[in-house]
Amino acid sequence: MDWMKIGLLCIGGVDSTTAVRIQETLIAAFPDTKCVLTTETLPVPEKAFDSGRKQYRSAAILDMVQEYAEKQVALKRVLGIIDVDIFVPSLNFVFGEAKCPGKAALISLYRLKPEFHGQKPDSELFIERTEKEAVHELGHTFGLEHCPNPFCVMHFSNSIFDTDRKQGLFCDKCQRKIDDIWESRG
Repeated sequence: MDWMKIGLLCIGGVDSTTAVRIQETLIAAFPDTKCVLTTETLPVPEKAFDSGRKQYRSAAILDMVQEYAEKQVALKRVLGIIDVDIFVPSLNFVFGEAKCPGKAALISLYRLKPEFHGQKPDSELFIERTEKEAVHELGHTFGLEHCPNPFCVMHFSNSIFDTDRKQGLFCDKCQRKIDDIWESRG
């Protein structure tokens, strides 16, 4: 079944090694998908920068990913990957945001780095965090809401500790929802 193709869209100076690792994870997390790195890299939209907060408005960047996704007929979902600090007005920061349900999702690598939190650099921990947030945000594009199970990948991460605690997989309840989506496409 080849009805689902996910594109990974790098925004700004995102390391391609990180994108490749996310690609591998998404293939495992979402059955019957193809996950491809797009050939395009978009610039960080300076209009999204909030000089008062010294952060970027997540919604403005997500809108840019959405515009890109709408032009890509072959891609059913697009995950934007950016390495700047993002926020939504009601929160100090977010690790990502997505259209729920929709075709576009966004993750930021900025606060997922151990050194941001005063820890020594740890590439495996960093990749594990990015993979969890990528699966989480794409889960929203399928209509999944935040899950109350603190170990489910769909649990809301209020802090990096929440991201570290949760697993990179859907809980049984959320997995059943994903399975139902796949079966309905069958």
